[in-house]
Amino acid sequence: MASLNVGNLGEYLREQRRNAQLSLRQLADAAGVSNPYLSQIERGLRKPSADILQQLAKALRISAETLYVQAGMLDEREREELETRAVILADPSINERQKQVLLQIYDSFRKENALDTEAPGTDPASDSGPASEPGSERASERAARADGGSGVTHPHTD
Repeated sequence: MASLNVGNLGEYLREQRRNAQLSLRQLADAAGVSNPYLSQIERGLRKPSADILQQLAKALRISAETLYVQAGMLDEREREELETRAVILADPSINERQKQVLLQIYDSFRKENALDTEAPGTDPASDSGPASEPGSERASERAARADGGSGVTHPHTD
């Protein structure tokens, strides 16, 4: 999702409100905050709590994490991770066990990539290196066996 570079939370909120074609009063009512309070947030005079940001995000139909990033409460990478997890958990086409396996795979890849960036001189695309040491395995190999090799659905080619 491309984020707007508007400088601060108030400007970003105003831009999102205008994109949603809502008046200040309409957004305030939908979010359950007062009109003057929302005006002060948009003008940068007030710093809203995470709860208020969540209410505003819901009313604007955008992710609360996006507003947390704009407010400086959350790092962009943390937001992306939370949104990825939310998408996996919300997918109705896979069952709960499959969702948990996907999240485990996702975690293992994130850990592997973090280790690769911390270890200078290792090539993450290479199969040689730290992962070839005895007792060591790549996250992708662990993930392939995380489910015991059963229950993962594959598209049928009929």
